[in-house]
Amino acid sequence: MSRVGKKPVPVPSGVTATVDGQMVKMKGSKGELSFLVPEEVSVVLENGAVSVTPRDQSKIARAKWGLSRAQVANLVQGVSNGFEKRLEINGVGYKAAVAGKVLKLSLGYSHDIDYEIPAGITIVTPKPTEVVVSGIDKQKVGQTAAEIREYRGPEPYKGKGVKYAGEFIFRKEGKKK
Repeated sequence: MSRVGKKPVPVPSGVTATVDGQMVKMKGSKGELSFLVPEEVSVVLENGAVSVTPRDQSKIARAKWGLSRAQVANLVQGVSNGFEKRLEINGVGYKAAVAGKVLKLSLGYSHDIDYEIPAGITIVTPKPTEVVVSGIDKQKVGQTAAEIREYRGPEPYKGKGVKYAGEFIFRKEGKKK
């Protein structure tokens, strides 16, 4: 039984929600998003909240129940507040800068890395060692941050590389004489 799925998703003022069959659309101050709910789950807009319920008690329907409710909640948060991921860059000479629609990364390689910023995503570098990825789609924001981190993930000996803000890097002890 899903504990997440039981709770209806409240639609705050300033956000308009429409449910057309299995399609849920949200429109707010930040933009517009939509989500196609799986057929095993029914979705209803009532009393200013979106309710999600499974059509039957099969294992797949119950599995998609909580997922669908979480996706709808992400739509509401995305169009009203948006999402943001912060990345920190550690290492001598490691830095990042935004030039137009390209993020330029210097991560200790013989060449700079040019990362093309996807549509719907905003990347800002308040400091050369800090990258802020923001947007209204939680999946796109997380995927973009993961792709940037993947260029040089944090290593366990000196902690050099790109890591999420607040991420704990398990440090290893180096060789001893």
